Amino acid sequence: MNAMTKVSPLLEMRGICKTFPGVKALDDVSFDIYPGEVHMLLGENGAGKSSLMKVLCGVYVADAGEFHHQGRRVEVSGPADTIRLGIAVIFQEFSLVPYLDIAQNIFLGREPRGRVPGSVDHAKMHAEARRLLDTLGMDISTHTPVHRLGVAQQQMIEIAKALSQNARILVLDEPTAALSERETEKLFGVIARLKADGVSMIYISHRMAEVFALGDRITVMRDGRKVGSYMPGDATPDELVARMVGRKVDMGYTRTRGGPVGEVALDMQGVSADNGIEDVTLQVRAGEIVGLAGLVGSGRSEVARAVFGADPVRAGEIRIFGKPMRGGPDKARALGAALIPESRKTEGLALIRSVRDNLLLAGLRRVFPTHWYRGGKAAELSAREIGRLRIATPNGDQLAQFLSGGNQQKIVIGKWLVAESRLFIFDEPTRGIDVGAKAEIFALIDGLVKQGAAVLLISSELPEIINVCDRTYVMRGGRVAGELAHDAMTEESILQLGMNDA
Repeated sequence: MNAMTKVSPLLEMRGICKTFPGVKALDDVSFDIYPGEVHMLLGENGAGKSSLMKVLCGVYVADAGEFHHQGRRVEVSGPADTIRLGIAVIFQEFSLVPYLDIAQNIFLGREPRGRVPGSVDHAKMHAEARRLLDTLGMDISTHTPVHRLGVAQQQMIEIAKALSQNARILVLDEPTAALSERETEKLFGVIARLKADGVSMIYISHRMAEVFALGDRITVMRDGRKVGSYMPGDATPDELVARMVGRKVDMGYTRTRGGPVGEVALDMQGVSADNGIEDVTLQVRAGEIVGLAGLVGSGRSEVARAVFGADPVRAGEIRIFGKPMRGGPDKARALGAALIPESRKTEGLALIRSVRDNLLLAGLRRVFPTHWYRGGKAAELSAREIGRLRIATPNGDQLAQFLSGGNQQKIVIGKWLVAESRLFIFDEPTRGIDVGAKAEIFALIDGLVKQGAAVLLISSELPEIINVCDRTYVMRGGRVAGELAHDAMTEESILQLGMNDA
């Protein structure tokens, strides 16, 4: 973009550092954006992209570094500062009020005042909303409630809301993740119009086709640091992927393979669900750990939820140990399936209940078939699991909320052991736990497989997938993009499947 050499950056971030307990999220990162530029931001999950953008929009305060706006140093200590500087972020999760109309959402909290004190000038508000929608090419009434809009239309409302605040820098976080091909084309048209109007955009994407179709510049991050910035003509997709993963693999647990493989525990054939997955086919056998990799938004967790009956399936067939899976989580549990969800605190545990209660929760019907709870048996079973899993707790009466992340994860696994599950679906099992606890979790998983269980392992940590899994399916855009045998699994090969459209 030759024009950039003739003008000054609209915004510069210089030497940004941000540390959380035990983690250096951003390490001396510099980033800039020019007027009317679409600057693509790439990196693996956990590379620091989101942390950098949260510093930019004032959600996080940088520990070190400087901000310069139009050549002048400025302070960014909160969201109010970024609004004043004309910066707006369009997150994947929208911040719209469903039962308010379009105009009300655009001007929420900033409604034009009417003649009567305390009133709103609705005519002016809708007229201005109409102007903004026309700018974006949206032919829809401003009186339409937002809950009646599709995802793509809601995204346009978020952009309109940002423009109504005179935003000149838009941060778009995976904006096409939930859009169809036609909706994506419309969004690209809007981006072209905004760019022509001088609006700058920071565009986070995992889709290489978008990176090269839209980007004026491409910045790659890795492990909290900026690897470099490149012009689209100076790098190929494979070269960018290599720069994203060019780090030393640091994995605290490596598994010994070669055990016997048994019956098919999970068989998915052409499964499509309301949560966005399409035509998913995969198998997991007893005695093996099968990985499910892919970038954020690729559909990994949605596969797990469909298998477990948490989200309805509209096409295809799921069989668990040869029996058709039709129903909700209770049916999946009865067939021998267990889900260790990504969010253990909100979906895996009853935090205000005791360790004992949580351990027995999934297996109550098996442990007490007469529906008569026996305290002595409950204490005996829970004590056995606490000892077997080495859960660090004073006793079974301790509330689950007071345990560490690693011990909470052991409880979630333990409740399914009490239920005598045989198919385990682990969704990000090591998220938020320390290195030592990670090794223990993987030792537990390995032990389950050696005893004949089947495991489907979802992880954003590619070294975990490579070191632990016998083979791996890679998701992209809600579909299985390919399958990799263990010998073919590298960070680069997984990312190439997960990112490239070809």
